[in-house]
Amino acid sequence: LLCPCLIYGAYIFLPFDAPLLPSVSARLLYTLRCATFATFPVVLGMIVSGISRLCSSALEPFGELRHELEIHRTYVSQSIHLFVLYFFNMAVLATYLPQELLKLIPLLTGLFAISRLIFWISYAIGRSFRAFGFSLTFLPLLAMLLWNLYGIFVLEPENLLS
Repeated sequence: LLCPCLIYGAYIFLPFDAPLLPSVSARLLYTLRCATFATFPVVLGMIVSGISRLCSSALEPFGELRHELEIHRTYVSQSIHLFVLYFFNMAVLATYLPQELLKLIPLLTGLFAISRLIFWISYAIGRSFRAFGFSLTFLPLLAMLLWNLYGIFVLEPENLLS
């Protein structure tokens, strides 16, 4: 319930508009540029994971990981997988959205970055708290996927393979 409220509130109250993007290639380039900011939590997780591994007192570097190292490794792995899914769905979404709704692309990117950081913090606190951060990432991804499938098969079925 929180995801649609956050996106709607940001869409209405944040004072920016997407630039005029008439072609599909311009929209994909805009999505690629926005997606660059979504890599911030993933790169931050890699840096923290690397520093944690360097500061670890483990005698065998490829042995069993401590709990803290396992949290960072799991976070980075899941974030990379979710980022790939998020990016491809945003790229397809950008091709179907009308010009006035392209403001959603940077908003969804920001939601992804913030939700991954929330997931990381809640995962470090305890495994039972991580559902909130994961749902902030996964439910918009699921909504984008459903909208993309609707756009492909219902809105423009004649352009399915072109």
